[in-house]
Amino acid sequence: EKDASAVVLPGAPLGDRSNMAFATAIVTAGRGAGIVVATGMGTEVGHIAGMLEGDEELDTPIKRKLASFGKILTIVGVAAALAVLAVGLAYGRPFAPLLLLAVSLAISVIPESLPATATITMALGVQRMARHEALVRRLPAVETLGGATVICTDKTGTLTENRMSVVRVSLGPDLDRDEALEPAEALEEHPDLFGYLAFAAVLCNDAAFASAEEGAPGAQAFIGDPTEGALLVLARDNGIDPTALRSTYPRLAERPFDSDRKRMSTVHERDGEIVAAVKGAIDSLLPRCAFIMDENGPRPMTEEDRARALAVAQRLSDEALRVLAFATRALPGVPGDEEDIERDLVLIGLVGMMDPPRPDVRQAVETCRTAGVRTVMITGDHASTARAIGRELDIFRPGDLVVTGAELDEMDDAALDEAARNTSVFARVSPLHKLRIVRALQHAGEVCAMTGDGVNDAPALKAADIGVAMGITGTDVAKDASDMILMDDRFTTIVYAVREGRRVFRNIQKVVSFLVADNVAQIVVLLTAVALNWNAPLTAVMILWVNLATASLPALALGVEPASRHIMEHPPMRVNNLLDGPLARRVIFQGVFIAALALVAFVIGQNAGSYELGCTMAFGVLGFSQVLRSLNQRSATDPVWDREGARNRQLGLAAAASIALMLVVLLAPPFIEAFGGTTMNLGQWALVVGFALLSVVQTEIAKAIGRWRARR
Repeated sequence: EKDASAVVLPGAPLGDRSNMAFATAIVTAGRGAGIVVATGMGTEVGHIAGMLEGDEELDTPIKRKLASFGKILTIVGVAAALAVLAVGLAYGRPFAPLLLLAVSLAISVIPESLPATATITMALGVQRMARHEALVRRLPAVETLGGATVICTDKTGTLTENRMSVVRVSLGPDLDRDEALEPAEALEEHPDLFGYLAFAAVLCNDAAFASAEEGAPGAQAFIGDPTEGALLVLARDNGIDPTALRSTYPRLAERPFDSDRKRMSTVHERDGEIVAAVKGAIDSLLPRCAFIMDENGPRPMTEEDRARALAVAQRLSDEALRVLAFATRALPGVPGDEEDIERDLVLIGLVGMMDPPRPDVRQAVETCRTAGVRTVMITGDHASTARAIGRELDIFRPGDLVVTGAELDEMDDAALDEAARNTSVFARVSPLHKLRIVRALQHAGEVCAMTGDGVNDAPALKAADIGVAMGITGTDVAKDASDMILMDDRFTTIVYAVREGRRVFRNIQKVVSFLVADNVAQIVVLLTAVALNWNAPLTAVMILWVNLATASLPALALGVEPASRHIMEHPPMRVNNLLDGPLARRVIFQGVFIAALALVAFVIGQNAGSYELGCTMAFGVLGFSQVLRSLNQRSATDPVWDREGARNRQLGLAAAASIALMLVVLLAPPFIEAFGGTTMNLGQWALVVGFALLSVVQTEIAKAIGRWRARR
């Protein structure tokens, strides 16, 4: 509400500047005239537009990790190729074959299928999320949510149901209770008094149901003030038809609500007498009450009654409830326009109402906490209301801070960076505050997801690592600035998106470790051969075939691996590279082990027949071991035969197809000769298959050791 005579202190939050109307705001009631003090970019919405223009979009974590990984592979590939050339020339080898070998080695370092696999994995994640009402606008946003460490969320409509609801009722005889009753309890204990309350709540009310079936159970849509709409729902949900009540007791006169009186009154004929129904703020209505409604009718109000009524109102306010008082009065006749009817009133009772939290949000917040993701509520509500809602949803806990917009204005960036670490609720904030909060969290090393629906949220949505706009209530500006849109406006959808993002990242990580282990094996094989002055154990065509034919299909299948049921029990990934320390060591050891097997097979084949046979056996070991290892790359801890009941049919089909491609090359003489190899006998085949199986055994032994260490 706006008041031209209000005096606002300099620096007051936007929500408290009640003597100012802002461009693009929507007038819902009243009339007035104003003086224009700013236009265009000088307005508050102009400032928001300036923040959108000035804020650059940041790279997502997956972009940074893939870029960093690509640089490392490039350096390794160039270094390995130069090493081959240098060592080979030192041995006096011809330059042309050495150059071909060096180029082959450089090719073997690059996992050709990784970019396609990463893109397809994220695209499939987008498809799955769309089925769960999360529409991703930018592909890398899928993985970014998986790495989120903080979710900054608005309250209204996201954590709450975006509708006012009466949750507490305190009638005259109950004012001395420690707690107000729920509406159904009040109706059961005091049916007659509840009827008086419903009479005043429905008739002293300008809202109306918008549904065609106004009395239909579950209908919530109404036209008018949300507070008045909640009073209609209170009556309807407790067996009183608002439409029938208004038809029976038509309005004869009224005193509209205004901000000075803080009351509203209507006049009706009931049972042959003229009565007034009054509602308003407790501090405005109570001084005009001379009586209180009891089970036996009105009785004089005592000072003790007044104190109890004020105490009940304070308790309800402390619970972040909006409190309204209701009263009635018998009149001698229909009053004139200037007659004061709001005196000697009979207090019926009080109601407390709120925008109720969504029932599934508390569990979703707990799931995030278990997953190491902190939930921060950012709202325009007052601190007491925000704190109460945060406490009810378990967002605000003992030791947490509540920071208001006014307090935030007093902080420099360093102070805000420090406060953001322990603040779970930001209240009474402005658009610039939201942007500063996001940047403070990012400075603290957090990967920040930010939700919003209004134009004023757009700068923060754009600056966040991932901006999440509301699909139902969100503005076009907010949606354009976002990375993802929630089609159902539910916080639980964000939690699902976090889970799906983690699945995508884990799968990309599995693909990387799968591909890199084989690339390490090829590098070690070729460098060892050059260092020992051997002929290359693999031809260039063999290297390309292993990289493309036997790696690409299983890699794509690993990209659709089902999520582990424990995926939301681990902390978010906080690494700068796709391969962290332990995983990198495991991948390198696997690569070296496979290289050793391939070199042994090469030596055996060369000694048993010819150089071509040695190349063929090394090629077979590398190709088959890569395909078989894809099966135990599904998990870094669980054995290949036990994957928590999850199935991946695509991986089985991909492995079968890759093995078939290898068999076509190795069994058909024209093909293997074109590859620079030769056919093998049964004993040599058994040796190749046995060596390939040994690579699987090695990985499973490493997993078993890891599980044993974890239990210690």
